[in-house]
Amino acid sequence: MEVIIKPSAESAVKLTAELIGDAVRMRPESVLGLATGRTMESLYAELSRMCREEKLDFSLTRTFNLDEYIGLSGDNINSYRYYMNYHLFNNINIDKRNTHLPDGMADDVIAEAARYEDEIEFAGGIDIQLLGIGSDGHIGFNEPLSSLSSRTRAKSLTPETYEQNSPLFDNPDEMPKRAFTMGVGTILDARRIIMLVTGAGKADILSKAVEGPLTAMITGSAIQLHPNAVVVCDEAAATKLVGRKYYDFVFQNEPEWEPYR
Repeated sequence: MEVIIKPSAESAVKLTAELIGDAVRMRPESVLGLATGRTMESLYAELSRMCREEKLDFSLTRTFNLDEYIGLSGDNINSYRYYMNYHLFNNINIDKRNTHLPDGMADDVIAEAARYEDEIEFAGGIDIQLLGIGSDGHIGFNEPLSSLSSRTRAKSLTPETYEQNSPLFDNPDEMPKRAFTMGVGTILDARRIIMLVTGAGKADILSKAVEGPLTAMITGSAIQLHPNAVVVCDEAAATKLVGRKYYDFVFQNEPEWEPYR
């Protein structure tokens, strides 16, 4: 795992967009694992700009999102399908038939989770998995104590996640208490992981996930197991990282990062 610390949230977002953009240019049929949340909104705005102004071509790209609320249809303004359409898919030249999220209205949640796993496998697996991290260290909706070998499944949300996300609903009481999520094992199957973390509010949990012990209480710590993972963060999120000097040294000296310095 490598950690890249950029001066600002904007520059962290720009680097993340460049990494994704270069991967798509190199392999236009790339399979991207995508995330939602406030951190990702500026990233998707930058990718949309790159498509519009730099002709970044998503026409052959396929995507799989980490999660979706159970009980919300795709046209519900609070669904992640709606979020992805609004923030990214409507703004780039992607074929929406190649964009995948779990069906929040599925009658059989066990069958739907299995179907989603099969879809990922049929696509050849995920090339790049984009991640954020929750304030309690969760990735996707893999809440504390999720198995580190878990697969896509229905998952009950924690009260903390409910309190954090429900204000985004016009009526907070309407927020579902369960969601589909890729499992930690599913996430770790991706060929590359890019975790984007910004803001002082994530400094404590980022240090625990990156430099602390591997634990199911902080599912984001599972990226320590991945052979090709990079964390891109801003100065504010990096304040509690002990290995800062080494991370900066690697970024300044490893040949693979020369185009991005």
